[in-house]
Amino acid sequence: MSRAEKPLVVLAAGGTGGHLFPAEALAGVLAARGIEVDLATDARAARYAGDFPARRLHVLPAETVRGRSPVALAKTALTLGAGLFRGYRLMRALKPAAVVGFGGYPTVPPVSAAGLAGVPTLIHEANAVLGRANALLAPRVTAIATGYPDIFKDKPDFAAKAHHTGNPVRPAVIEAAAIPFDPPAPGGRLELLVFGGSQGARVMSEIVPPGVEALDPSLRARLHIVQQARPEDIEDVRTTYARLGVSAELAPFFADLPARMARAHLVIARSGAMTVAELGVIGRPSILVPLPGAIDQDQLANATALASGGGAVLMPQSHFTPERFAELVARYADNPRQLAAMAEGARHMGRADAAERLADLVIRIAKIDTATTDV
Repeated sequence: MSRAEKPLVVLAAGGTGGHLFPAEALAGVLAARGIEVDLATDARAARYAGDFPARRLHVLPAETVRGRSPVALAKTALTLGAGLFRGYRLMRALKPAAVVGFGGYPTVPPVSAAGLAGVPTLIHEANAVLGRANALLAPRVTAIATGYPDIFKDKPDFAAKAHHTGNPVRPAVIEAAAIPFDPPAPGGRLELLVFGGSQGARVMSEIVPPGVEALDPSLRARLHIVQQARPEDIEDVRTTYARLGVSAELAPFFADLPARMARAHLVIARSGAMTVAELGVIGRPSILVPLPGAIDQDQLANATALASGGGAVLMPQSHFTPERFAELVARYADNPRQLAAMAEGARHMGRADAAERLADLVIRIAKIDTATTDV
């Protein structure tokens, strides 16, 4: 089959790593199977999608529900309506074999438009609970892929078209997963990795440095800390570690986070879907502090799933104090076997083949004959 005749799959994803990373992983697998990929998103997310492996980028109007006032709801409805209209025209022009949404309101116009145009549709839910945008789309899509099993045990209509694929991870994560966990030697160097998601988290800068100060000096001397800190927090964190004589590397963002995760003995992080998925595939023990106050409580559900499998300690932010942090670090520093058991528990929860499994599902619902595609 010539390049012009390759089947096309449109991926719809928002602007966060939790949406773009699994879409990027799927795009790579589909391309390797001879399938063209386009990306549909909104103007805000398009700024972060410059390196996305797509043939074309399509920008459609989209809006998040930001309030319950009549004016706010009307604005959201009008924007989504404009996106739906333009999305329908786009689907009629592209004639894709399928459209796959990865959550977030930027996916609502293209996935809804594809359904109206008679195109097979699929949504992927990365979290252990269904997000609001996916909940809006779920009744009308052809199939639902999930990062966690049994998230629809109380929703039989959704369960009937749900497929547990796991959460696709980036190639860098697969590379990092090849590095076995090496527990810290008694009295040896202890590698801590601290981060709070793509934008950082203030709580990590507020709790971890004073928690390190609360440790016994002999344990502090063993630490090497790699910590993501927001630009406005980084100098205070740096000053604290310098005063304590603690070896630390600080930055607002680490582009090579999977490799750093693989080198860590203990990870302290939020519990977004992709963080938990990457911890599982790489197999590293963690202390997870879910983002409080979220409407869907998705991070709490994600952390609970990994902790239930023995791969993490769930630490609600209200309990995440310097004293509690110091207590946990001291406990695990003296118990490398427990760290190794947690690493194994995390790895048992991971699905390194999730992108392949999701690609299989997309090809099946789109009825693509891969025997006639070329790479």
